[in-house]
Amino acid sequence: MGQQSGTMTVVPDGAGGFSGSLSGSLGSMDIDNGSIDGETLRWTMKMTSPMPMKLDCEATVDEGGEATGTVDAGLFGKMPFRATKRAAN
Repeated sequence: MGQQSGTMTVVPDGAGGFSGSLSGSLGSMDIDNGSIDGETLRWTMKMTSPMPMKLDCEATVDEGGEATGTVDAGLFGKMPFRATKRAAN
C-alpha cells in the first residue's frame, strides 16, 4: 500500500483515555481503546479497506507536538509513522 497520509483526531476523555478517528486516502477508521500514559498514546483501529485487519498503534509525543510511533499490522509487521500536532479548528 506504500506511504500513506491522513488526519487523526484525538479527543481526550479527561480520565486517561481518548477517542477519535483517522481519515486518509483509504477511508476512515475509528479509534478504539485509546489510552494516555504520560507522553505515550496507545490505541487500536479496525481497518476495512483494502482488507479487514486490526491495527495496534503506539506513539510518543514530544513537547513540541511531534509524534513518532508504530502501527502493528499483524502478519504485515510493524510500520513506523510520524505526526505533527495541529490545533483544533
